[in-house]
Amino acid sequence: MATVTAAKNARAQVASRAQVTQMPTYDWVALDKRGKRMKGSMQSKNATLVKAELRRQGMNPQNVKEQSKPLFGGSGKTVKPRDVAIFSRQIATMMASGVPMVQAFDIIADGQKNPRFKTMLINVKQSIEGGSSLHEALHLYPIQFDELYRNLVRAGESAGVLDTVLDTVATYKERMESIKSKIKKAMFYPLMVMAVAALVCVIMLLFVVPVFANTFKQAGAELPAPTLIVVSASQFMQSYWYIVLFGVVAVPFAIVFAKRRSTKFAHFLDRLMLKFPVLGNILRQSAIARFARTLGVTFHAGVPLVEALDSVAGATGSIVYSDAVKQMRDDVAVGHQLQLAMRQTGLFPNMVVQMTAIGEESGALDSMLFKVAEFYEEEVNNSVDTLSTLMEPLIMVVLGTVVGGMVVSLYLPIFKLAGAVAG
Repeated sequence: MATVTAAKNARAQVASRAQVTQMPTYDWVALDKRGKRMKGSMQSKNATLVKAELRRQGMNPQNVKEQSKPLFGGSGKTVKPRDVAIFSRQIATMMASGVPMVQAFDIIADGQKNPRFKTMLINVKQSIEGGSSLHEALHLYPIQFDELYRNLVRAGESAGVLDTVLDTVATYKERMESIKSKIKKAMFYPLMVMAVAALVCVIMLLFVVPVFANTFKQAGAELPAPTLIVVSASQFMQSYWYIVLFGVVAVPFAIVFAKRRSTKFAHFLDRLMLKFPVLGNILRQSAIARFARTLGVTFHAGVPLVEALDSVAGATGSIVYSDAVKQMRDDVAVGHQLQLAMRQTGLFPNMVVQMTAIGEESGALDSMLFKVAEFYEEEVNNSVDTLSTLMEPLIMVVLGTVVGGMVVSLYLPIFKLAGAVAG
């Protein structure tokens, strides 16, 4: 109970510091002792304090003005996970070189091109200067520095190997971003095929088919069934194009909305995607790679296994695997071995279970998990390359079938008329 209270007090202190550190930024222009024109930016409560600080540094302030805020209330580009990965690598390198943490934050913040991330780093640094530990200061930004990240940092601080842990975290973040980019690449191809096919169909239905339909009407030709279907689709598209457009826009939004609102629907959608040929295999391999890499990193950092599994659940990128990891956590908490808990889920290949068992028996669980992660990360790379190779002829087949089918249906009456004339 005392531990929970202390944690709440720590979070409250960090939150209060967050309010204090959210100060405006001022751009300043000043002359140094040699009369050289200098410029920069500084966070402060007001312009008077900025001028006072510049005079204290031996400069003569010429112009101090608050940075203008964007029209729509933003403060720069969004902070991407890749930005956090680069930051982790930079601060790990500096701390390993003996640079004090606060100074490392100053150096990294000065080199940031993203104003939003720069402000974040300054606020975290000021929180550290106010007496917070790094993992407490990172509570200011729980979205960018998630629970897993903070737990790893806390473990590194407790063991006195923060620079080593940060280096491990940087490697972990880089690997996770690499896997995410591979997954996006794998999903991009089928979506692009569908988009191109749909665009070609729309263009033909709106602009090409009506021309042929008028010609057939003037000729009084009897249209075969395929042609009638295409002409009817064209007439529907011209009359109710707004319904089609609404459906195209609304359906994806409805799916995303339902996935966020309904756990059952999200679980169904996730299971459905895992059953897709090729793509489902990539998603499965990716989830296993993320699980193994994340658990290996957290366990290597000294986080207890049950607590590590709690953090890992949200890092798999799959609701199905996330639920499985939570079930594993509950099994391990009551005394079961990790490999037995993995086997009960039915989601992990026998090789993964066996390597986990060997790791548990030999006391080298983290090393075995890293080997599993490396194997499945390589499998993801190979599967994405395979998918890319398969998609090239598939694009030709899909586009040829769709466009060719429509063209043939339009020319069928012409062939029929030509045959009648020749007869």
